[in-house]
Amino acid sequence: MFRTAVRNVLAHKARLLMTVLAVMLGVAFVSGTLVFTDTLGNAFRNQSAKNYDKVAVAVTTWAERGDEETAAVDEATLKKIQDLDGVAEATGRVSGFAGVADTDGKLIGNGWSNTGSNFFPGTDGKDAQYTFTDGSGPVEAGQIALDRTSADKGEYRVGEKVRVATNGPVKEYTLSGVFTTEDGAVNAGGSLVLFDTEVAQQLYLRPGEFKDVTVTAAAGASDQRLLDAVKPLLPEDAEARTGAALADEEAETTESGLKSLNSMLLAFAAIALFVGVFLIANTFTMLIAQRTKELALMRAVGASRRQVKRSILFEAGVVGLIASVTGFLLGVGLATGLRSAMGMFGGKIPAGPLVVSPTAVASAFAVGVLITVFAAWLPARRAAKIPPVAAMSSVHAVATTKSLVVRNSIGGVLTLLGSAAIVADAAQGDENGRWLIGAGAFLALTGVIVLIPLLSRPVIALVRPLLRKLFGVSGKLAAQNAVRNPRRTGATASALAIGLTLVTGISVLGVTLGQAIDKMTTDNIRADYMVSMASGDSLDESALTALRKADGVAAATPQRAVWLTVGNGGVSASGVTPGDVEKVFDLKTVSGSLSSLNDGEIAVDHRTAKSHGWKTGDSVPVTFMDDKKENLKVGALYEGNEFLSPVLVPEDVVAPHESRTDIREVWLTMDGGQSEANEQAVVDALGVNPAMSVMDRQGIRDMFGGFINTALNIMYALLAMALVIAVLGVVNTLAMSVFERQQEIGMLRAIGLDRRRVKRMIRLEAVVISLFGAVVGVGLGTFLGWAVGKSLSASIPGYALVIPWDRLALFLVLAGLVGVLASLWPARSGAKLNMLTAIKTE
Repeated sequence: MFRTAVRNVLAHKARLLMTVLAVMLGVAFVSGTLVFTDTLGNAFRNQSAKNYDKVAVAVTTWAERGDEETAAVDEATLKKIQDLDGVAEATGRVSGFAGVADTDGKLIGNGWSNTGSNFFPGTDGKDAQYTFTDGSGPVEAGQIALDRTSADKGEYRVGEKVRVATNGPVKEYTLSGVFTTEDGAVNAGGSLVLFDTEVAQQLYLRPGEFKDVTVTAAAGASDQRLLDAVKPLLPEDAEARTGAALADEEAETTESGLKSLNSMLLAFAAIALFVGVFLIANTFTMLIAQRTKELALMRAVGASRRQVKRSILFEAGVVGLIASVTGFLLGVGLATGLRSAMGMFGGKIPAGPLVVSPTAVASAFAVGVLITVFAAWLPARRAAKIPPVAAMSSVHAVATTKSLVVRNSIGGVLTLLGSAAIVADAAQGDENGRWLIGAGAFLALTGVIVLIPLLSRPVIALVRPLLRKLFGVSGKLAAQNAVRNPRRTGATASALAIGLTLVTGISVLGVTLGQAIDKMTTDNIRADYMVSMASGDSLDESALTALRKADGVAAATPQRAVWLTVGNGGVSASGVTPGDVEKVFDLKTVSGSLSSLNDGEIAVDHRTAKSHGWKTGDSVPVTFMDDKKENLKVGALYEGNEFLSPVLVPEDVVAPHESRTDIREVWLTMDGGQSEANEQAVVDALGVNPAMSVMDRQGIRDMFGGFINTALNIMYALLAMALVIAVLGVVNTLAMSVFERQQEIGMLRAIGLDRRRVKRMIRLEAVVISLFGAVVGVGLGTFLGWAVGKSLSASIPGYALVIPWDRLALFLVLAGLVGVLASLWPARSGAKLNMLTAIKTE
């Protein structure tokens, strides 16, 4: 039986090609993901170990500029650490944001990882953390050094002037040197600027103090002993760890992030493999149907049912093994390509070897073989039931009425249960509801897949008159062929339906959320521009002063982040400019007047007021961040605005209690509205500062809604694998169907159906099957998108379901195109059949 199985694989290798391709693609996705994340994890672990290789002890404090209460490591303490026995060197660091402008004044890097630090030369005049390729480190107030990547992007050479912005006005420095580094900020696509130590301390902390200290051990000294000696010298809030512990912690953090990426990619791989199951099952079902006589004859000469089943499963195992080998090799190539692609798109990955772990190898082969064998199990079981008497005729084993009734009953129950769960859980509108929607979606999708053969007849019957009218005999035959074997049509359409269910659901949800966020932006904002730091840090007070003096500014208000303690709890507040805040935001008053802000009173979001039992005229006792207490009168209640905190406080009331300003944004309304001249006036007022972002209304809308489009595109790309496998399923079904119907096609040719109409018949059959699967997928996906969106609606102001008709129409058009493309080879093969040879075929 095993020899027979091997012979059958070799005899049907062309027909098994699509199955091999489907499994190969799924295995490539799995193995590529595992190899890619293992390689990244290993590279970052090695980098962490390298970065802390010479670090015996690392000291961290939480001190920041403007915070006088949190202690840092002063120079006296640093000197004590340097004088400890066993210490070879102790280096003090301060750091913060530093944005470098290119020759056009634009920011180099991504903003959030643009970093500045200090050059700390040792006794030899070098800083061991950086290797200079040109020039040397900065030792004067007017000098800086740049990392090699940023210097190349800005086309800067040693001795040239470079414009750098921190949290204040932009300044010019002379470039003293260019260095290479494995700093995480640079690897993340940012930049690194080194200042003279005294300059960095003034910019980021306080003169004579350091935020962090790294200690290098002398030969033979114990890291743990140094840690024990350093700890008593440090401020109370400082934290000290060995370099090895810090490297392990950093590696664990990296691995945790990669684990999330790994899980997401494997989830999409699972979807692709799930779609592949239908292709595999369909292939083996058709192969077994073509070999009914052969299998029945084997039963007649003594083969048992178990041997027949084993023989077919062995065939599936051989196919899975071949697909796993090729898929694994493709996956390794995919991982290599992804690593190179990340470098091309600016993501710098530390150097390191490609890691092919035993887990990745075992997983790839287990997935490939097991999925193939699992998908072939049901066809093998059916084959084992073929009675020997079937060898006497050409009648294939057909499904019994009982089996169809059982199948449709199970499908109906699953679909009803899933749909009921989805509708009921969508109404809850909370996180638990979303989990239940997921369970309901699984039941509903499974039920629809079970019912697809039953659905195929009435759905395809609706388009049969149209096909007959437009395409004549070819259209009539195509519609009949599409429903001749409902199980096969259903299995083929199911693959497309699953892929399009996910794509449609994501599209409906994404477009709905995008429009809700867009509406929230346009309904709440009157401002022409928003100014913020590219790094996400707070703006300096000088920026607000400069903007208020800019030409054309009609109204300007900051959004100062404030925390007010009220009773045993607290509430976030925004420090704003009275009189201007209502000109830059669309604030709808519920009671009182916003003009009361001019009198030092506060305005409260009516929902927050209701939760605290406040009303207009109430006096609210609050405690500010400096522990000073004050009674603030509620002068107005307003409808909530998503861009402001629930309490508005005049900025002159907040200012006396601030040790340092926390201005998140500045909002501006201009005379004459948005224009190039007004935008340039704002940019000029900021000193053409590369670290400050100036956004118009469209930019604001893109910032808040753009990530949804990005996420949608990523989802589409990841789901493309499942759709490719579904297309292979259509090709496979048609090709094998044409092979089965050789005699029939020969007869049609003999009675006058020419080659052109044979091709058209097969193409239309493919289009009908593809569109049937697409209609099911689009319908179910829209339903799921509505349900998930409904569960989110309570937390999204202005939520309203949006059906992206243009995208849904595009999906249907693409499904039809898929049918046409998938039919090219089968249609050509069918049209080329010699009619006499085909008629004689059994």
